[in-house]
Amino acid sequence: MTTNSEREPFVDAVAAGEFLQLRPRRVLEMARRGEIPAYPLGQGQRRVWRFRLSELASALCSRGVHYANAAVRAKENI
Repeated sequence: MTTNSEREPFVDAVAAGEFLQLRPRRVLEMARRGEIPAYPLGQGQRRVWRFRLSELASALCSRGVHYANAAVRAKENI
């Protein structure tokens, strides 16, 4: 039996950028370098990229960045 979580829709770079608070062009650059999870469609240089928001969130969390601590350190460096 499949659940809705297993059928999460793919989103484009615009939606992924809104989620990550980045410009779509930056999202595409990160996808090409393999820095974020992405799914290329098509062959050649002009690929279409699709993303799953849950995978982007997991990738950010797995980097070990503690946002509260990062905000405190950023204020201390000002």
